[in-house]
Amino acid sequence: MYPALWKHAYAVNGRSADQHDAYSVAAWLRQADLDSHLRRFLNPDLTGSQRTVAEVEGWILGVG
Repeated sequence: MYPALWKHAYAVNGRSADQHDAYSVAAWLRQADLDSHLRRFLNPDLTGSQRTVAEVEGWILGVG
């Protein structure tokens, strides 16, 4: 995930850059869940070799 892709969609409201990055990711994940799109984002269409990497690197997001 790349917070820079979403952080400009949310007001900073006094957060530091790191705080705002974390807030932006959490806000995006929340909205994707409310819109019933989160499952699709956490189960992307991957090639076999990409899925192998995701099983090691993507575990924290539930990709596997």
